[in-house]
Amino acid sequence: MALTNLGSKHLTAAQKATIDTALASILTVLQSVSPNFSEKDRKKYGSINEQNKLVVNKANDYHLAQPALQSPDVDWTEFDLDYQDRLFADTRLNTVDSITHLLSDFKIAHDFDNLQDALTDYGYAQYKAGSNTPGFAAKVADFKPLFPRTGTAKSKEEEVEEDPTGE
Repeated sequence: MALTNLGSKHLTAAQKATIDTALASILTVLQSVSPNFSEKDRKKYGSINEQNKLVVNKANDYHLAQPALQSPDVDWTEFDLDYQDRLFADTRLNTVDSITHLLSDFKIAHDFDNLQDALTDYGYAQYKAGSNTPGFAAKVADFKPLFPRTGTAKSKEEEVEEDPTGE
């Protein structure tokens, strides 16, 4: 038996509004501080790789543990602010990734349910068209281009080639 109603839990209008308000607030805050790089800039400045993160962390460790050894040419107040902001962004990106995954699963469940219901509706239309019920033949004809014959059905020869024992 096929699964039906995989997405049985639905967002209320209030929940949707809460999500939209929260996302709008996040966008507003981030737009006020983010540089909005072009693709060329993103490639130029890029994300530092794991090895370079170790360099940054080691410099920060020395900065905190042995400040007498730090370069006077570095604005350490700015370094600290940048370091804290990158830590903040990194942990929030993990949260956003989780949100993306949850929203994707939510959408997949409801997409699946919609498709199953649409296929059931099409099957019903085919049944009714077969009994010459007015209007259903046109509905089936309208749906028909959405189900092109792709030739994916295997011939007896192909089945024998795949399994020469016939099992």
